[in-house]
Formats: sequence, structure tokens, C-alpha cells
Amino acid sequence: MTQPRNRLISLDDTPFYHCVSRCVRRAFLCGSGKDYNFEHRRGWIAYRLKELSAVFAIDVAAYAVMSNHYHVVLRVNRDLSDSLSKNEVIERWSQLFKGPLLVQRFQGGQTLSPEEFKMLDDIVATWQQRLSNISWFMRYLNEPIARWANQEDNCTGRFFEGRFKSQALLDERALLGCMAYVDLNPIRAAIADTPENSDFTSIQERLGIKPEQPIEPAAETQPKEPLPLAELMPFSGGEHQHNQPNHLPFDFSDYLELVDWSGRAIRDDKRGAIDKTLPNILERLGLPSRDWLDIFCNIESHFGRAIGPVAKVSELCESVNARWMHGIQNCRRLYPKTG
Repeated sequence: MTQPRNRLISLDDTPFYHCVSRCVRRAFLCGSGKDYNFEHRRGWIAYRLKELSAVFAIDVAAYAVMSNHYHVVLRVNRDLSDSLSKNEVIERWSQLFKGPLLVQRFQGGQTLSPEEFKMLDDIVATWQQRLSNISWFMRYLNEPIARWANQEDNCTGRFFEGRFKSQALLDERALLGCMAYVDLNPIRAAIADTPENSDFTSIQERLGIKPEQPIEPAAETQPKEPLPLAELMPFSGGEHQHNQPNHLPFDFSDYLELVDWSGRAIRDDKRGAIDKTLPNILERLGLPSRDWLDIFCNIESHFGRAIGPVAKVSELCESVNARWMHGIQNCRRLYPKTG
């Protein structure tokens, strides 16, 4: 049964969410075949992610744009959103939308009546809430992509499925596993051999490698003044270094080692060699290797709306008024010491 989005996302429990959006009928509308090539649309999505992250108070931790769907790991920066002034909110929102005449008059320095100021405050409060709202972020990611693709195909109708899937990432293990899962999507789909050759992924971008198809929007949609592009959420110097709240709580070299190890294990199925090749980050976080690999390979099907220790999943259930969440048994497998 479909759940309201406010029952799926609780920022009081976690700011990190894994979101997936798929093309209608899972058709390869961003891929290529014998008689078509839509690979450039993957660049549209990656570019739009960067645009929106610069406007919204939402960071991109990881992404992978595939031929018929995309994954993104988002972090909602509610502290940033709450600290924005009225002018900053208007400036950010105006990068995407022209806004009502009242706001335009305020920006132009015209005098407003007390009633108009009250209306302006209500508008700004609504915009400020949206700047930290994942649903609005995903909406303004998917809508222009669908519009540009339909214009290119000279057709109408849906491009993406009606709803995106979201999973709450309740602790560092869930975040780490989901980021690696996202970055290795092309390898799991057998369309890339290594992370550095995985086009339109965050791991490739972090390595400073450009995909063969450029990351850019459709030429006819380019504004006169291009929007600023946000960088990916940076890594900190160590897994438990919390003095950098706007950084991912891992060391990038350890993350690269984990991604490389996980990719080799998936491709070669060498589970018997896991104990000899475990990267340090797995030992420090206490991840069980065999369950890690099995669950990591099936993260979407093994978990429902949340990934984390059972206690935290239970807390999330209370926050969103849910009695139960799919994937509880797999949470116990992934967290044998805490579940």
C-alpha cells in the first residue's frame, strides 16, 4: 500500500536518504540501442543534480545514473535551511523560478504595505520549508528531465514512474553500504569493469574522471546565466571524526578500498577470500563480511523504507506512526551486535 511521503521521511531520525527513480515501464529512455542513443540524458540528470544541490539545502553524497533509472544518496542540511535569511531564501528560489509579482516588487526595492509584507513572509516560509524537502528536490529534478526528453522525442506523457522510492539510512553502516551500492551499480549491471570507468557515477567524479558523454543539460534549456553547480558532499579525515558536520564521516581512501573490494567480490564471487582482504574500515565498523556482501548486493529488495539497527528502525516507526517496516530480519543480520 502506498504511504504518504511524510510517513517515509523523518529528519528527526536521520538526514540521509537513498532515493531511486525509474523510467516508465523501466524502458531504456536514457540508454542506447541499435536504432537509438539517449545516453546524453544521463548527463542531463547528473547536471541537474548539481544545480539543485546548489539551490536546495540538500547535499548529494552519491549518485549513479543508469539507462532506465538513477540512484542518489541525499543529506538534508536542515541547519542551513533554518539559518537562511529572507533575502537568501528568495535569492535561492529565484534561481529556479521567477516567483510571484509581489516577490519581484520586493526584489526591485518597491515599497510594500504591511499586508503585503505578511503575504511575503508566508511565501518565504513556504519556500524555506521546501528547500529542505526531498520530495520537492526530486520533483524539480524529474520534471525538467521529462519535459526536455519529451520535447526531444516530440511526444507527451510520463517519462519517470509516478513516485520515487526512498530509504532512510539510520547510521554510518547503512550510509556506507548504500553509497557503495550506488557507486557500483554500473558494475553490478555489467556495463562497466571498474569504478573509474563507471560513467555518470559519484565515484568516477570523485576520482576526477570525465565520462565519455559530457555532463550538461540540453543546449536549448541553458539559461542566459548558468546556475552554480554544487560539489559532492566531501569526506572527512576519518570514520569517527565528527568535528566536521558537513562532511561524510569516512576517509576517502578507506571508502575507495571498500568500493574496490566490494566490486571484486561481486564480479568474481570470491567469498572465501573475504577474510584476507577486508579493508580497515570494515574492521573498525564491525561489519560482518558474509552478511555484508549478501545484503549489499540486494539492498533494494532486502530492505524497505529504512536501513539501520533494529532499535533505530523501531524509533523511526514511532516517528512516522508505522507499526512495522519490511527488512527487519536483514537489519538483524547486518547488525548482530546491536540488533
